Formats: sequence, C-alpha cells, structure tokens
Amino acid sequence: QVQLVESGGGLVQAGGSLRLSCAASISIDNINAMGWYRQAPGKQRELVATITRRRSTNYADSVKGRFTISRDNAKNTVYLQMNSLKPEETTVYYCAASWFATVPSNWGQGTQVTVSS
Repeated sequence: QVQLVESGGGLVQAGGSLRLSCAASISIDNINAMGWYRQAPGKQRELVATITRRRSTNYADSVKGRFTISRDNAKNTVYLQMNSLKPEETTVYYCAASWFATVPSNWGQGTQVTVSS
C-alpha cells in the first residue's frame, strides 16, 4: 500500500492559479496510475485528471486546457497545475493511487481549494 499526502491548496481569486502536490510514501514507478479527484459537499467524488505510468493523461472535460497533471518519479510526487480557477471549483481535492487501470485504490486526506469571486 501507499500513503499519499496532498499539499498546495489554499485561497485564490477567480482566474488565479494553484499547484497541488501529492507526495507518495513509496516509489510511484510501479503504481499504474495517479490521479486527482474532487468532491463538493453533497456530491459524488469526481475525476479531475489522471496520469499513467507511461505518462498518458486524461482530464475531465470541465478542466481541459486549464489544468495539467504531471509526475516526478524521482520525487515520488504528482502535481496538478490549476489555472483560470473558477469559484465553483471550490472544494476538497484528493490524490489517489491506482494499482489496476485507473481505478483508485488509495487516497490522500485531501486539500482544500477555495476560489473567491
């Protein structure tokens, strides 16, 4: 198993940027995929972006062109660069590790992102 620790959340104005980081407790070289998800109160957790071991990426339609997921295997860290943030994207963002396909198996504790209008 792997422990994941997110950081980088905070308060930003609409149109601003944040970069989230997810540090893994083990090498991510052998983890099939890493991803970022978000969950607003009263709603289901939704996919934001994933990146596979071969660096293939997938994004939710709502964030395409604004968010970029990347991974640094040497640092066992995955990043989510978020640009042009919108107030409706205020929520908790979670990092996940997927050992099989892109099905999340392990979750971080989440980091709060607040976008003010």
